Amino acid sequence: MSIRNLDRLFHARSIALVGASARPGSLGRAVLENLRNGGFKGAIHLVNPRHSEIDGQTCVASLSDLSEPPDVVIIAAPREHVPALAEEAAKIGAPVAIVITSDPSGHGPNSLSAQLHALAARTQLRIIGPNCLGVLVPRIGLDASFAAHRPPAGDLAVISQSGAITVSLLAFAAERRVGFSGLVSVGDMSDVDFDDLLDWFAVDA
Repeated sequence: MSIRNLDRLFHARSIALVGASARPGSLGRAVLENLRNGGFKGAIHLVNPRHSEIDGQTCVASLSDLSEPPDVVIIAAPREHVPALAEEAAKIGAPVAIVITSDPSGHGPNSLSAQLHALAARTQLRIIGPNCLGVLVPRIGLDASFAAHRPPAGDLAVISQSGAITVSLLAFAAERRVGFSGLVSVGDMSDVDFDDLLDWFAVDA
């Protein structure tokens, strides 16, 4: 149980989206549009070896091609590529990764969750997910998710394992103009869990 590196998430100044896509309906496209439309003032880097640019913005082939490690790496790539991508995020010194990619194999020894848990245990990388909706920090305009609703800033923090419940809460809150200080969908909790986030939000002024 630790809040190590979580300040880099909730006070992020740079983001790298791995799996950024121009394809309508794709996960990488949905997350990219939310990042751009959320009002985030920091740098947004795009990573995808299949594109040199997306919508006129430069896209690099790998995280190693970035000039410096971002505060947060968002991974929205196919499941088979995720372990290597998370390993690369740790290697370049990124403090936090949000793994949105789902894993239908569950929680067995060879599952994505187990591999990411092992990675987090031997490196400094903090991992949210996999199989999560993402993270929203309205105060800094960060919408690192594929949610359909974007709430205003407020004083309520929400931590949810279920992406479906998170979506329902956002829809309910949107109708009533409820604001949030942070909203985290933890998914399979390979590393960051409820205890870590409760400790973080407990001291968040």
